[in-house]
Amino acid sequence: MVVFEHRLAQARASMVDRKVDFLLLSVGADLPYFCGYEAMPLERLTMLVVPRDGDATLVVPHLEAPRVVERPDVFDVVTWRDGEDPIDLVAKCLSGAATAALGDQTWAGFALDLLSACPNLQLARASEVTAPIRMVKDAAEIEALRHAAAAVDRILADVQIGAMPLIGRTEVDVAGQIARRIIDEGHQRVNFTIVASGPNAASPHHEAGDRVIRQGESVLFDIGGTMAGVDGVGYCSDITRCVHIGPPPDGFAELYEVLYASQAAGVAAATVGTPCAEVDQAARQVINAAGYGEFFIHRTGHGIGIEAHEHPNMVSGNELPLAAGHTFSVEPGIYVPGMWGARLEDIVVATTDGPEPLNRIDHGLAVVDC
Repeated sequence: MVVFEHRLAQARASMVDRKVDFLLLSVGADLPYFCGYEAMPLERLTMLVVPRDGDATLVVPHLEAPRVVERPDVFDVVTWRDGEDPIDLVAKCLSGAATAALGDQTWAGFALDLLSACPNLQLARASEVTAPIRMVKDAAEIEALRHAAAAVDRILADVQIGAMPLIGRTEVDVAGQIARRIIDEGHQRVNFTIVASGPNAASPHHEAGDRVIRQGESVLFDIGGTMAGVDGVGYCSDITRCVHIGPPPDGFAELYEVLYASQAAGVAAATVGTPCAEVDQAARQVINAAGYGEFFIHRTGHGIGIEAHEHPNMVSGNELPLAAGHTFSVEPGIYVPGMWGARLEDIVVATTDGPEPLNRIDHGLAVVDC
């Protein structure tokens, strides 16, 4: 429970700096991060009301109250029943407030109703308060991310050694097997299982379909889930590896060697004090120099924690210096439409001793025959 008290204390200090009277957290990852409760994305309002000075209140539908782990030292619970107005409950908590930071993922309907009830209230993004706190992972969070990374490592290590048959199976069949393994390896839920064969790998977020995997082509695997970590709050895994069924043709082998060098350069650049944009540039310049620049069509990486994608982003224009505890992906990709695609991804922690990749399995292009 101390972890949530500490996080809310950090939030209140940030609210003082930003002259924010209240922090209002509804659906989304900020809510479980700061109080340990994950709201279902319902049409019924759940909202944690955090004053800059005073006790926090969790406004929750009465029928959802049994799911709340009560933490009296962190928040009070106020329930409402169908037919009652939860916005009115929140508005009463906000009496006299001038500014509130509203959760970025709050449903627009709730935001509009809140403004109607509190017409003089000035709203800001809650992420201005919460993101700088969530970006810096403590030792327990990093350990949770390390466990999650090791679990997906074990799955794709089996793929790399040919222990999971691919030839003659559909992408969706293989994706289903991987999803079951993600759960078997200790995750609470599956977040994604990208299995992209042949030309389908040229689409970075390809959804596994009915295409049959064949001899003589590459297959890209990008998988991840959420595993219970700190006081019941889940932390995410995310890894990408590629295999080739049979010896790869020269063109693909060359492309992958460039990708391999790019990813290594991005990881090496991820030192404390380095701007996030420079991590992106370090990976990108390798691909640009090899003539594949037009085929690298996304940022080099994203933060990860209780969400698969959170701050900080390794992207051009982000001059935020990396700090110890920042945890993020390094995942350059090369995508040639109609031919093939490849991506190589590790989760990396910035530490005072240098960048620490959490994913440890082979980074080379694995050649399998099954």
